[in-house]
Amino acid sequence: MDNTKKMPVLFVGHGSPMNAIEDNEFTLNWSKIAEEIPRPKAILSVSAHWYTKDSRVNDQDKPRIIYDMYGFPAELYALKYDADGSAEFAHMTKDLVKREVKIDNSFGIDHGTWSVLCRMYPQADIPVYQLSIDMNAEAEEHFIIGQQLSALREKGVLVLGSGNVVHNLSRINWEMDSGFSWAVEFDNYIKEKITKRQYDDVIHYEKAGPSSKLAFNTLEHYLPLLYVLGASREDDRLTVFNDSCTLGSLSMTCYLFK
Repeated sequence: MDNTKKMPVLFVGHGSPMNAIEDNEFTLNWSKIAEEIPRPKAILSVSAHWYTKDSRVNDQDKPRIIYDMYGFPAELYALKYDADGSAEFAHMTKDLVKREVKIDNSFGIDHGTWSVLCRMYPQADIPVYQLSIDMNAEAEEHFIIGQQLSALREKGVLVLGSGNVVHNLSRINWEMDSGFSWAVEFDNYIKEKITKRQYDDVIHYEKAGPSSKLAFNTLEHYLPLLYVLGASREDDRLTVFNDSCTLGSLSMTCYLFK
């Protein structure tokens, strides 16, 4: 008999890669959440930073770490996160998704994944693999894929979406600890819709009005949220944490369903 506990699903606003090496309220809460949920058998990450023209999954025994950021301190590039991969769960994921998913080991584990996991599971002793985001798919399709991934929860897999609800680097203000009014407005709109389980309004985020036109210029940081919402269930208890915007145009808000 398999006594595996149903795993939660988690969306993390990952923000700056510097969160991998800086202690702050965001990273402390990531660590805290890891202590409050069951230990995963594996982690499937849907990261904003693997953005492809189709759906892909990696199945390497030891995926390489990708330093897909520029101009940061040497300490960040020296960080290692040598987690194993999981061919077993990668192939299970491929079979669950009702569209073509290619096996692709040309990429690896990017900073949207390891900058969070190095704070949640610093020993890197849980297998990690990634599913890419198809840039050509409609928003609703990402939600549907999330629904198909939900079955992984009974297998002990933590489905992690890593991005940012608000992510507009062209409007970053390095002097701000909070968010611009439009960033807060959009972040609150999404939070209200998620809290009420009105996911269609999250899929069709443009219903938020003018703030939706400023929240991001491209969708890759927003779409991981839709995978997590799709994988959630009506009987899940929702926890919202790191509920804030920073640097003017970044939302750090996180959503845990368990």
